[in-house]
Amino acid sequence: MSAVTGLTFGGKTWTPEFAQAIDKDKCIGCGRCYKVCGYNVLTLKALDEDGEFVDDEDDDEIERKVMVIANQDNCIGCKACSRICPKNCYTHAALNN
Repeated sequence: MSAVTGLTFGGKTWTPEFAQAIDKDKCIGCGRCYKVCGYNVLTLKALDEDGEFVDDEDDDEIERKVMVIANQDNCIGCKACSRICPKNCYTHAALNN
């Protein structure tokens, strides 16, 4: 099987690599990746002091917020999120046909 490929404006072959995971232990919740993604792939989610996700954003036990992949199907594989991430939190992979 070969990877899905496309062409750049200049005609060069390009292989998109899609967001697979974000390391919540490395993420500082800065929001840079959220701002650079124009496809509504990411969202901030709250963690408690044990590192568990909290559903109620008003909960007093929130320790910090981290970015998560909320809409993976929207990812176009540009890797802008990982290029702007100061903590190298992202894992990406090419899609095979």
